Amino acid sequence: MDYHVKDLKLAREGKLRSEWAAQEMPVLKQIEERFKKEKPLKGVKVAACLHVTTETGNLMTTLKAGGAEAYLCASNPLSTQDDVAAHLVKNHKISVFAIKGENTKTYYKHINAVLAARPHVTMDDGADLVSTLHTNRKDLIDDVIGGTEETTTGVIRLKSMADDGVLQYPIVAVNNADTKHLFDNRYGTGQSTLDGIIRATNRLVSGTTFVVAGYGWCGKGLAMRARGLGANVIVTEVEPLAGLEATMDGFRVMTMEKAAPLGDFFCTVTGNIHVIRKKHFQKMKDGAIVANSGHFNVELDLDALGEITTSKRAMREYVEEHTLENGRRINVLGGGRLINLAAAEGHPSSVMDMSFANQALCCEYMVKNGGALENDVHDVPEKIDRLISKIKLKTLGVTIDTLTAEQKKYLSSWQVGT
Repeated sequence: MDYHVKDLKLAREGKLRSEWAAQEMPVLKQIEERFKKEKPLKGVKVAACLHVTTETGNLMTTLKAGGAEAYLCASNPLSTQDDVAAHLVKNHKISVFAIKGENTKTYYKHINAVLAARPHVTMDDGADLVSTLHTNRKDLIDDVIGGTEETTTGVIRLKSMADDGVLQYPIVAVNNADTKHLFDNRYGTGQSTLDGIIRATNRLVSGTTFVVAGYGWCGKGLAMRARGLGANVIVTEVEPLAGLEATMDGFRVMTMEKAAPLGDFFCTVTGNIHVIRKKHFQKMKDGAIVANSGHFNVELDLDALGEITTSKRAMREYVEEHTLENGRRINVLGGGRLINLAAAEGHPSSVMDMSFANQALCCEYMVKNGGALENDVHDVPEKIDRLISKIKLKTLGVTIDTLTAEQKKYLSSWQVGT
């Protein structure tokens, strides 16, 4: 078995933390129990490029329980939990290639290491695995049945590939499942992003002005949680509908240029490039704190910030202070990488339970149906989405009403009016 992790001696701590996370992942546990009996992934090689966290570790062991031969690398250089990587290698004999803080060269070396296994299914978080496969390892594509994608950013990239006619196998957009983005993106990102910012800075949020760039599901969750901690929240947007929704939700909405001199905290969650640029940095108040919780670190134009920086220094582990030509200081968190995983532990396991239940079931779905699907980005089947929500409700001890025969007839008819 091949692998590349920081230190196998960390395995015990990783095992304990993974078991702690598993206590809040009952849906995935039920899937694992079925997988053990049915082995629906027997003989299937799965190459996964995901954040190597305790929750991901539990997904990997579920796939292995289903008979899969699993290979895992990191989907971000700063998101790996080294103890989890060691635990998967030592205790479960899963090939992991991930070290927290790895440079770009090592990052892509690890991606190529999991691709070298000649996978039948890819499991991506940001589409770096798929894009590498389609550019540098085209010789492996014929072996691939299909894949899954975890994030908004990755889905955007994959749809672009499909539109250009270059996507060579079908992908299920796990991110588009209601049981994923309504909970993972909103509640998970909201809590974990603030967790990361607070761990990195130890600053009080209450009474400050917190600028959220982007009002998709991640932005909604972040704005909600920042307001819950007592911040005065400003939202910036480029989409009229999203801007209107943020306004109706009670937030101040304005351009980033107008928000720049007002904010104490800034966090981007857009999935786009250079959302905060040179002209914005130049207007920020002394001591402003700038972070990103989007998948890639391109949301902050750090090259432009460097052009107007006269000196910089590391203030804390995840805080780099930039002194600008105008004398003001801007504090960048986590090198501009997603702060909820750079400085914290990512989303709580209870929401990742549903996200990774989707991953496991969609992997099974792709093995069974991939050959009949077009080379495009497909939504998660509604049957899977509804099953996960039903199981999750049951594990929470929540019961809901069911339609009566009369109600079903009424909803399916057109004859009955007022």
